[in-house]
Amino acid sequence: MAGLVSSGASSRSPASRYRSALWLLTTRDLKVRYSTSALGYFWSILDPLVMSGIYWFVFTQVFTREVGEDPYIVFLLCGLLPWMWFTGAASDSTRAFISEAKLVRSTKIPRTIWVFRLIASKGVEFLASLPVLAAFAIGAGATLTVHALLWPLAFLLQAILLMGIGLIVAPLVVFFRDLERAVKLILRFLFYASPIVYASADLPEAFHFWAAFNPLSGIFSIYRAAFFPDQLDWFYVGVSAAMSIAFLLVGLLLFRRSIRAVLKEI
Repeated sequence: MAGLVSSGASSRSPASRYRSALWLLTTRDLKVRYSTSALGYFWSILDPLVMSGIYWFVFTQVFTREVGEDPYIVFLLCGLLPWMWFTGAASDSTRAFISEAKLVRSTKIPRTIWVFRLIASKGVEFLASLPVLAAFAIGAGATLTVHALLWPLAFLLQAILLMGIGLIVAPLVVFFRDLERAVKLILRFLFYASPIVYASADLPEAFHFWAAFNPLSGIFSIYRAAFFPDQLDWFYVGVSAAMSIAFLLVGLLLFRRSIRAVLKEI
């Protein structure tokens, strides 16, 4: 770990050293996570696959489905795969400082890295799961549209949103340990309040406007537009962008003001 702050430090810019440290910690997380697992990478896609299979069976074989679009399995995966990135990163952020307390205190690298590395590692898992989506899309006969070119925008907005949430949650949990459990409950509620098994357009008309203030609504509409162009709603995307940036600004402000107290507490 000393290499994060010493090796080649004098000849590289701060931004370059930051990126190198972030990448080193991200790859370390991924290696540790799968080093003792026989299935390795497949664990990162097994959860969304199982969930997709359950919801596909319930809404296509048990009940008459009135939500989403066909092929429904592709519709589901377009929401579940980015949701797994979101919920995994948000949940792990609650332990960003507590789980690595000694390293956070002893190393000189910017402390934001301990939050961002969790978001990055979950983002890598999300990207690694996209071949599964592609396989189901081909198998189900889904047509890829030009809106797939907007995916980098969705990826960027989701990363910004997660960075903001992580910078808010990580320091607060140090002082309020019950917040870790509260985050899990909020994520459970947010799963059903987000357009994952349904589309925002499937909600009653009275809720359409308010659904935009769930920042995931606009982000997921971009992901789904790759196969279902009618799902793209630029009003939702605009609100999601504004809220993601707002979360990041609040997170940076809170993080900056609390980090000294955090280092004393952990």
